Amino acid sequence: MKQKLIVVALLGALASPFVACADVPVLDEIVVTATRVAQPLNQSLAHTSVISQKDIFASQAVDVTALLKQVAGVEIYQSGGIGKQSSLFMRGTNSSHALVLLDGVRIGSTTSGMTAIDQLMLDQIERIEVVRGNVSSLYGSEGIGGVIQIFTKQGKGSPGLNASAGFGTHNTRRAAAGFGGKVADTAFNVQVSTFRSDGVSAVKSNLVPGVNPDKDGYENTSFSTNLRHDFNANHQLSFSLFDSRANSQTDNSFGLISDVNKSTANVQKMALVSDNQLSDMWQSKVQLSQGVDDTQNFLNGVPDLGLGAQFKTTSSQISWQNTLQLGEHNMLNIGIEQLKQRVSSSTAFTRTTRIDDSVFAGYTAIYGAHQLQLNVRQDRYSDAGKADTAFLGYGYEFNQAWRMTASTGTAFKAPTLNDLFYPFVNYGFGFSYTGNPNLRPERSRNNELGLHYASDGQRADVVYFDNRISDLIANNNLPASTMLNLSKARIDGVEAVYAGQFDDFAVKAALTLQNPRDSQTGLALLRRAKSFSNVAVTKRFGAWQLGGEWQHSGTRADIDINTFTRTTLASYDVANVTANYALDKQLSLSLRVDNLFNRDYMLAHGYNTLGRTLFVGVNYRQ
Repeated sequence: MKQKLIVVALLGALASPFVACADVPVLDEIVVTATRVAQPLNQSLAHTSVISQKDIFASQAVDVTALLKQVAGVEIYQSGGIGKQSSLFMRGTNSSHALVLLDGVRIGSTTSGMTAIDQLMLDQIERIEVVRGNVSSLYGSEGIGGVIQIFTKQGKGSPGLNASAGFGTHNTRRAAAGFGGKVADTAFNVQVSTFRSDGVSAVKSNLVPGVNPDKDGYENTSFSTNLRHDFNANHQLSFSLFDSRANSQTDNSFGLISDVNKSTANVQKMALVSDNQLSDMWQSKVQLSQGVDDTQNFLNGVPDLGLGAQFKTTSSQISWQNTLQLGEHNMLNIGIEQLKQRVSSSTAFTRTTRIDDSVFAGYTAIYGAHQLQLNVRQDRYSDAGKADTAFLGYGYEFNQAWRMTASTGTAFKAPTLNDLFYPFVNYGFGFSYTGNPNLRPERSRNNELGLHYASDGQRADVVYFDNRISDLIANNNLPASTMLNLSKARIDGVEAVYAGQFDDFAVKAALTLQNPRDSQTGLALLRRAKSFSNVAVTKRFGAWQLGGEWQHSGTRADIDINTFTRTTLASYDVANVTANYALDKQLSLSLRVDNLFNRDYMLAHGYNTLGRTLFVGVNYRQ
């Protein structure tokens, strides 16, 4: 009841400032993630946000994790600074409940169930679309909390060069260069970047005295390329490649103080896509793709068998999607997919491959002021059985500026290969662990109600959501432990988002109020705050553009790194500032200061976050 009263209050507060300009039309950008086909953002029935190239450049951020902290409903936790292992929680769901796509390709690990977003540098990225809520009826497994689709840079316009370089605190160095454009009927883009930082100790040595207190550095080299050829107006063929390779030093709280722990990470993506307009009403898209997640762990220079020396997972997918234009505002989308996943590891899994065959269909329509979206999908896993999911959304447009939305949907997450087929491991002292091939998929149902405003350079959204998850996979915590479908969770809350552009001044604000808890015990889910928010402003003064950002998070439950009992992480507030000076239309100087007031806080218990850091750079765009 309290949550519903908050929703009503927020809806009322949202309505009053914009009534005077409610009938002013607004030009809208196009998104594809919320329905798998292109549509204006102000027609998306799912709560969708876009981080544009302009936003990325203005932020001066280094990696995807820093950028996603600005988004309502998204929490990021990193264990020791840039490049260290991260967790992503969407709307309070588990870190394995957010699907991350890179140009439509799965790049997550099929063993851990998570995606190494900490290895994605922004020099390769054109834009990001974030869709909250159940999306399994569109994309299959992992779509319980939502989907984040990251798009790499494409070639457009006359061929031109871009380059940037800079340095900062902790001996941080960054350099990037690219060349792209379009020549006749062929568009291309090539980007390469490198990032180095000495970092800080990943684990707080004053809190965990048994760890090596040395600095834990990070190195990353990334490459991406996109090539598209237009045979004519109706037929296109494109190829894309992405490769991120990183070395990271970490800490092990169970080893000797002199131990040196290092890991390597490699994230790859390849895709070949054929887009064909087969008739006036029939658009066909065939995609062959492969995503790779490869990690290796080393202790004092040799493979660390205790952590598992290597886990390389590969997701190979072929999909055929057909979009039928049934009328000016009526569209049918049907397709089939096959996903093959496999693991190659120093750990001897009892089974190393599986296949998911799926079929999906979607219908979107506009009837005057009414809007409808219906999606259904069936996935058949060779090891985890069948999963049927659906989404039903409705929208009503009061006028050109105001609309309301309501939706209900189901989603699922298939057990990982770790959950199912991790071999029996005896840790000694009577403790052992093994996977469970009889696990069922995790399942959820999500209901939403939203009010949206878009006009005259302003956009505002308030959305209430209620997500109930069952058959959650968890360790039974016995001496001879295994994974079981043990838990249930409920997460309900409110997201409020505002963005406004007033001549040379822009403001963005995001607020999330949520209650992520275990339905059986009532305990708060770990590392998830009941409230968090972000406010960012930018102002242009001639050749100068100045920006400021404030991030807040409430208290969060966590596990004590020493005692393994529940503890509470303190709330925190962090301020960041940016500046950009345009020397001319092509060359600019930039500055970013993170954690301006040098706050000491923890995202994960026992792990350091960076204090005040400064980075200065020079940027060239032809």
